[in-house]
Amino acid sequence: MSGQPFDASAISLDVRGLTLRAGTRTLLADFTQTYRAGEIWCIAGPNGAGKTTLISTLAGLLQPAQGHVALDGVRIDAWPQASLARRRALMPQSTHDAFSASVLDIVLLNRFPYLTGWGWEAESDRAAAQAALDAFALGTLAARDVRSLSGGERQRVALAAAICQDAPLVLLDEPLAHLDLHHQIDCLTVLGAWLREAPRTVIFSCHDLNLARRFATHAVLMHGDGTAEAGPVREVLTPALASRAFGYPLVLIEAEGYEALVPAWRTS
Repeated sequence: MSGQPFDASAISLDVRGLTLRAGTRTLLADFTQTYRAGEIWCIAGPNGAGKTTLISTLAGLLQPAQGHVALDGVRIDAWPQASLARRRALMPQSTHDAFSASVLDIVLLNRFPYLTGWGWEAESDRAAAQAALDAFALGTLAARDVRSLSGGERQRVALAAAICQDAPLVLLDEPLAHLDLHHQIDCLTVLGAWLREAPRTVIFSCHDLNLARRFATHAVLMHGDGTAEAGPVREVLTPALASRAFGYPLVLIEAEGYEALVPAWRTS
């Protein structure tokens, strides 16, 4: 899935004293964390807790109320945009296809940071785009009009585009939305394999705590009141902490070597 090679030095995303607000409401207060190469982070929390706000801030699209984000030791708002695009890829929560374009061309848009001269794609760019489509089982759709795709197919195209950008830091906002369970697992498996190819970091938001516990190495659990837990995924996405975050009791069940967080059904 690799295209233009990037600087193989280990990625480092540092968050220091971060405070995020929505109006008068504090979503996250004085949050400090370092994200390193080889880690897959899940950002979890109830609706409105600030997951999208946090991802947008990590990407450099939003300014925090306090604190800062630094990528490779440089504040993210000080990065030249072209250089940042080669170091950080972002998949937003939703995409809007205003014009007809082939699926391959949509994915090729994410190769823009590497184009030189007249700005035409090289054969290596087209090969990287096709490889990304193949990784998500979309290769046969390369010539299709993107506006003819289902919601799930379009979501996988967006994932392929983010991977095609070949940045060592990838931020994905709700990448599993619109996907059935089979494709959710396939996509997370692809991301895990892609992470192991080079020193990369993946940060994604997700509502499925069990998929997060299975595929992520670390988690940030946002409560939406300014507080959050962060650390190894099985130390953060626990029944006690998840129950507090989501306002409903959860229990951990185990069977035949598998485990899952499920609601503690009330009988009255």
